[in-house]
Amino acid sequence: MTSIKLAGVLAAALTLAAPAALAQAPPLGGVGAGDARFAATTLDISADGETRVAPDMATMTLGVTREAPTAAAAMAETNAAMAGVINAVKGAGIDARQIQTSSLTLNPQFVYAPNQPPKLKGYEASNQASVTVLDLARVGPVADAATSAGATNINQISFGLRSRTAAENAARLEAVKALQDKAAIYADATGYHIRRLVSLREANFLTPSPVVITAARAEAFAAAAPTPVETGELTVRVTVAGEFELTH
Repeated sequence: MTSIKLAGVLAAALTLAAPAALAQAPPLGGVGAGDARFAATTLDISADGETRVAPDMATMTLGVTREAPTAAAAMAETNAAMAGVINAVKGAGIDARQIQTSSLTLNPQFVYAPNQPPKLKGYEASNQASVTVLDLARVGPVADAATSAGATNINQISFGLRSRTAAENAARLEAVKALQDKAAIYADATGYHIRRLVSLREANFLTPSPVVITAARAEAFAAAAPTPVETGELTVRVTVAGEFELTH
């Protein structure tokens, strides 16, 4: 199969676009008699389509970290504090089914001094939970309730969609139209016409807009109620790739 390269300014411009391949297959004698696909000039290209939508759910990770001289004391203090945080989150309108423990850790803490072996000073325990908020108006109040109840960590708030079907379908329509337009440009530039679409495939992903809150900032929530939270928009993007058969 020999390559046909576009020249001049068009080639320079198309180099910056999505990869495309225009090829002339070898004579029929070199392929199977039933494989007519490879006995024609074909064009392989890809295109994107996207839509922007408002999120309708949020996920936040919050928790408690405590230090104590013994492992048992560190765990006991952490568990007691986390129980209070969970009760506060439920009181803020979150169903128990939307709360799930995501991490539970216990680690020794050492003091390091020059030319001396490490000295054990105690233990640090941490209990983290993932909370799904289906009413975005409750995101701020939930964060406030958790920190007021003793939460020391709010690691991340990320927004999402309960169902992506409608947004994905809108992005698909945009992607297919862009693919057809791009194919027409390539065909016209090389003196060909599109005969048919041979194959079509897709890959899609959601680009969220996370709000990241570090542990150092978590303490500020208790003194800054109500917490403002901006939900923004999400971009749902679909990429499609197609192979076209061309004729003169």
